[in-house]
Amino acid sequence: MIRQSVIFDVGRVLFDWDLRYLFAKLITEKDELDWFVTNIVTPEWHFQHDAGRPLAEMVPERKAEFPRHAPLIDAYALRFNETIPGAMPGSLELVERLDGRGVPLFAITNFGHEFWEAFRPTQPIFDRFRDIIVSGTEKLMKPDPAIYALAIKRFGIDPAGAIFVDDNMANVAGAEAAGIAGHHFRGATELERDLVARGYLP
Repeated sequence: MIRQSVIFDVGRVLFDWDLRYLFAKLITEKDELDWFVTNIVTPEWHFQHDAGRPLAEMVPERKAEFPRHAPLIDAYALRFNETIPGAMPGSLELVERLDGRGVPLFAITNFGHEFWEAFRPTQPIFDRFRDIIVSGTEKLMKPDPAIYALAIKRFGIDPAGAIFVDDNMANVAGAEAAGIAGHHFRGATELERDLVARGYLP
């Protein structure tokens, strides 16, 4: 059993993410952009893919509902990596430092299976992780208690010696309910202080 470990979320902890990053390239009018990401390709609709629903169902269904916006809906499926413009400041450096000290690293991410398959190979930082649980692959989403139970079992960790880092307080609370210490992510500086205080970093 692994006695001490750090478990990261991915979106908005390790990497920035927002649907607007892609669609701002395709829709020049701010009001139209706001309307589109509020009514058509919305976070709530996108989260269906995070939960395990395949794009082959979601995209044709949405295009039938909004045929005038079919090319933009196709762009969601084909250009999703453009919703992730880069790393969160300082986060990957913390991953490298933890890995350099031999701290076992894991992740639990709400991420669509197909999108993860396209994104994961672009980011060698994930080579430093021993295992990553992807909601769309497992068809379990944070903060469902079952995803934390799966993580504890599959990672082979002692929850009492683990810390889970997420930007969503509900997800942090879910981890804490499973016996894992939580850190509500607001930036790498604050996370670094917490990791030092808890003994994960010197």
